[in-house]
Amino acid sequence: MRIYESGEMYLETIFELLRKNGTVRSVDIVAEMGFAKSSGSESLKNLKEKRLIKVDKEGFISLTEDGASIAKTIYERHIVLSDALIKLGVKSETAEKDACRIEHVISEETFEAIKNFVKK
Repeated sequence: MRIYESGEMYLETIFELLRKNGTVRSVDIVAEMGFAKSSGSESLKNLKEKRLIKVDKEGFISLTEDGASIAKTIYERHIVLSDALIKLGVKSETAEKDACRIEHVISEETFEAIKNFVKK
């Protein structure tokens, strides 16, 4: 199943908010991402249709097993890439922003090579 960059960003944000707060609602997600509520509603609807998130009667959002798997992958990429960039001398703020862009387009092969290199 192909998830576009925006969907990956939503999944990663949900993952991070769940880790930080324990619960997540759509207003929390759009506030964290700085998006309009209307754009958040459409994106969350798409993720729900793809069975990557669940929304309960009270509006609390959780990740399905597939959604959590994708979110963890993107989150790991973000952490490893930002750490690698910082180790290369990139300022922390710039490394965070660049990692957020790179994490969605990098191949698995290249990511694994960077991850293994950083571990050494």
